[in-house]
Amino acid sequence: MKMSRLVAFSSSLLLGAALALTGAGVANADSSAAAVDYVALGDSYSSGVGAGSYDGSSCKRSSRAYPALWAAANSPSSFDFAACSGARTNDVTGGQLGRLNASTDLVSISIGGNDAGFADVMTTCVLQSEATCLNRIATARAYVDSTLPGRLDSVYSAIRSKAPSAEVVVLGYPRFYQLGGSCVAGLSEKERSAINGASDHLNTATAKRAADHGFTFGDVRTTFTGHEICSGNSWLHSVNWLNIGESYHPTAAGQSGGYLPVFKSAI
Repeated sequence: MKMSRLVAFSSSLLLGAALALTGAGVANADSSAAAVDYVALGDSYSSGVGAGSYDGSSCKRSSRAYPALWAAANSPSSFDFAACSGARTNDVTGGQLGRLNASTDLVSISIGGNDAGFADVMTTCVLQSEATCLNRIATARAYVDSTLPGRLDSVYSAIRSKAPSAEVVVLGYPRFYQLGGSCVAGLSEKERSAINGASDHLNTATAKRAADHGFTFGDVRTTFTGHEICSGNSWLHSVNWLNIGESYHPTAAGQSGGYLPVFKSAI
C-alpha cells in the first residue's frame, strides 16, 4: 500500500531535524512540507472570527486563524481555506466538501456549535434572566444528546468518502469562563458554570463521534486554561457591543496560542 504523503511528511520532518543537528537535511523537510494538500473546513472558530485581518468575504476568514498560520509556517503544496463564519453541519456537507478529493492529505474542522444553538444560548444568557439562560442551556444539551451525533456522522462520513487517505483533525471548543475569576459584573457564576458545562458536553460528544470515524480530536480546553473570560488574560472576546459577531470567539492570541499548538500536536 502506498504510504500517504502526510505520513511521508511527518517522517521526513523527523529525519530533517536529526540531520539538521549535523548541519544537513533542511532541504528534505522543506520539500516534504510542499507535498501536503491541506483543506480547512468548519465554522467561525476555524475561519478565525474574532482574530481580525479578514479576507473581506462574508465568511470572515482570517490570516490569523490557526489553519492560515499553519499553512504560512509549513508552505503546503496546496491550502484551501473553506471554513466559514456561521457554518452548521449542513453548510459543510452542502458547500465546503467540494474542496476535498483523493489527493487531500490533511483536513481540519470545527463544527457543531452552531447546530447546538451557540449564538442563541449566549444571547439568551446575556439579555434574559438566569432561569431563562439555564433553560436554554438545557435545551442545547438535549440537542447535543439527541440530534447532533447523527449530523456529525453525516459530515465525517462525507469527509472520509471524498478524502479517503487524509489525516482528519477535529478541533473542539474552549470553556468560556474562569470560575471565581476577575469578572465583577455580567452573568452569574451559576450561568458561567452552566455554559462551561455545556461546552464540555459538546466536546465529549464531538470527540466520541470523531474517534468512531478514526479521526483525531484536538481538545483546546487545555491550552485555553488560564486564558478564559474573567481570567485577566483572556484569549476569548466577551460581549463586544461594537462588533457583536466577534463576541465569545477567540482573539488572535487564542488562535495562535490556543488552537494552533493543539492542531500541530494532533497531526
